[in-house]
Amino acid sequence: MIRVEHLAKTYSNGPTVLTDVNTEIKRGEIISIIGPSGTGKSTFLRCLNLLEKPSDGKIWINEQDILDPKSDVNALRRKMGMVFQSFNLFEHMTVLGNLTIGPIKLLNASKEQAETRARELLKMVGLAAKENSFPDELSGGQQQRVAIARCLSMNPEIILFDEPTSALDPTMVSEVLSVIRTLAQEGMTMAIVTHEMKFARDVSTRIFYMDEGIIYEEGTPEEIFENPKREKTRAFIHRIRSFVYHIENNDYDFYDLQSKIEGFGAKHFFQAQEINNIQLIVEEIMQLCLKEGDVQERTETFNKSGGLELTLEYSEASSGVTINFIADKSLKTILNQTENSDGLSLAIISAMTDDLKETVVDDKVRLSMGLKR
Repeated sequence: MIRVEHLAKTYSNGPTVLTDVNTEIKRGEIISIIGPSGTGKSTFLRCLNLLEKPSDGKIWINEQDILDPKSDVNALRRKMGMVFQSFNLFEHMTVLGNLTIGPIKLLNASKEQAETRARELLKMVGLAAKENSFPDELSGGQQQRVAIARCLSMNPEIILFDEPTSALDPTMVSEVLSVIRTLAQEGMTMAIVTHEMKFARDVSTRIFYMDEGIIYEEGTPEEIFENPKREKTRAFIHRIRSFVYHIENNDYDFYDLQSKIEGFGAKHFFQAQEINNIQLIVEEIMQLCLKEGDVQERTETFNKSGGLELTLEYSEASSGVTINFIADKSLKTILNQTENSDGLSLAIISAMTDDLKETVVDDKVRLSMGLKR
């Protein structure tokens, strides 16, 4: 139903928001678009219905090239409704007037036809009793439901939702999401920019995670929320806060590292014992790197390898802490503790961590473990 190739958008004042967006959306799909602020999610929607003119690329709607100068943009917009975060209702009109003006003016519907359809839609969104009210007499959630009903009054084939709940009080969010769920059950094709992760997971057929001006990763809700393949997606989904420290050689500043670990833990309200355990795990890992076998040989190997990168990851979603060490694979046997070790360091680390595992990718070894909490 929608096909996008190499879509790009650069504004005249300089910033490039979209660099190379490519996707297809089939009829009846519900696409939730998630990602950090400023990554082009809303711009992508606005390009789809030409509220923003793309700088480059192609967009087809039902096999029609909408960027062709011969295309009827107004006809396109009648097929593709859009619901904004700021409602955009006509303040001087009643709710019924807001729903009937479009069909009468643009679809050549009679007043009776438009009002009959409007009342059906108001009943669907739970606002049949508000047809004679003015927008300023309604709550934010009610205004957004009216905005959705007004969009539906134009009989669109596709609806674009641009953060439809972001301007609402938290108590009003569920009423708007319930209406969108109803539309999903009825088979409406929708693309929804949202920060409501549980809603996106429940209602979507596919998730687009946008970052770096592209659709950085896409997949089913299960794939994106349970097993994201890329680091930025994972960090966003799990709301991961990270601390990175590079240890270049065996002369690293031990006290500086320990102090920074303590600061990261305090910032995220770790218990004192948890901070102490992380510091001890790091110390034991470094002992493994520097003490096994011939000390001089191990030290030289460590220094030549480029050292270690320590990453602490704290997930706000699960409150879990993951400790990662990444190094050149020449240190693999050191990280994995060879037969020359007495096993004490590994025993200490294993007692304080879960899921201790080692993987090798592109000549780099990653030792990863979860902190027992």
